[in-house]
Amino acid sequence: MSTSTQVFTDSAGLQERIARFQKTQEAILGQVRRVIVGQDEVIDQVLVALFVGGHCLITGLPGTAKTLLVRTLSQALGLEFRRIQFTPDLMPSDITGTDIIEEDPGTGRRTWTFVPGPLFANVLLADEINRTPPKDAVGAARSHAGALLHGPRQHVHHQAAVFRAGHAESHRA
Repeated sequence: MSTSTQVFTDSAGLQERIARFQKTQEAILGQVRRVIVGQDEVIDQVLVALFVGGHCLITGLPGTAKTLLVRTLSQALGLEFRRIQFTPDLMPSDITGTDIIEEDPGTGRRTWTFVPGPLFANVLLADEINRTPPKDAVGAARSHAGALLHGPRQHVHHQAAVFRAGHAESHRA
């Protein structure tokens, strides 16, 4: 697999791209700041993670708009947002999705249909991941590359970012 990168040798082309990027960034910030107030540093850091294709751990006290921030950012960018609430009873299929049997009312024929889980979203928020048993955390990591269920292999669409949120006091050593 090869990736082509366009290199700009002329400074005018580079300056134009930088100006366009800054304009886009300001538009995104304007949309997000309509909903999230007083969290400018956090918004900037989350945007940096998103722009560089990274993932982000967001910690804070309950009620500090961690989920709202990620959801609002996803909406501003037109990306699909999904959230996984990690709990002790979380099953791997709650992350990857599941196969269901559907019956055609006309013919009575049954078919397997895959219903994708939150893993297939562009922006995924793994909320309170520190509260889940290790088996589920490992399952989430394994399923990140793709999920093999009853039918053909399902490929995860390109994810812009994975965000993990948790309470600040739960991350102390």
